[in-house]
Amino acid sequence: MIEYVAQPDEGRHFSNERRVRLSDCGPDGNFRLDGVARYLQDVGTDDWDDVGANSTLTWVVRRTAVRLVEGGRWPTLGERVRLTTWCGGTGAAWAERRTNLAVNDCDVIETASLWVPVNPTGQPQRIPQSFLDLYGLAALGRKVSGRVERSVPPSDAPSRSWSLRRADIDVIDHVNNAAVWQAVNEVVDATLREAVLIFHGPVLVSDQVTMRTAPGRLWLTVDGDVRVSGEFTPPR
Repeated sequence: MIEYVAQPDEGRHFSNERRVRLSDCGPDGNFRLDGVARYLQDVGTDDWDDVGANSTLTWVVRRTAVRLVEGGRWPTLGERVRLTTWCGGTGAAWAERRTNLAVNDCDVIETASLWVPVNPTGQPQRIPQSFLDLYGLAALGRKVSGRVERSVPPSDAPSRSWSLRRADIDVIDHVNNAAVWQAVNEVVDATLREAVLIFHGPVLVSDQVTMRTAPGRLWLTVDGDVRVSGEFTPPR
């Protein structure tokens, strides 16, 4: 179960504002999940740039959870979204980034992402002291687990191919996590109340990816190996 910890009074937090654009929305004009994922990447990068951190580490996401707050809704085309992000907890070689999205000064979406620092060769690294010095106070000593649950699709789960594009590949030569969120748009018609994606391994542009589905679930597999699994909850 994902815990969405509240923003603390102490420690660093960072905010910026963005307008929902055409490329962020579906035919209904609502903000898409892959748009949310891009915003989360961008505000995290802007936060990192704002503190002037100098590091050779790249952070890769292992899990992202997104849900509407009570009474919340999905932003729509043209609305301004204010994103506020902070560190929700740390582990030996991972950290949680919490980000809330607000419209008209009211939180509408909350997210919790588990990120792992890797070196230029892609090897996971321990959380550096410089990170704890910058972000540790906001975490209030909260420890988070880096373990993510393995997920196996049922043998009778329907399957189909899921095509990749070179435009989906990011600077570490993986399919970017925002592009992976587009898979959810392929299997869900209604606006969701909550969604969680777990990244078990990288998806490469050379991979032949199969999408498997079940009610409220999806898996992206390569040669039978689950690279991404997801759960989603439709509106009440």
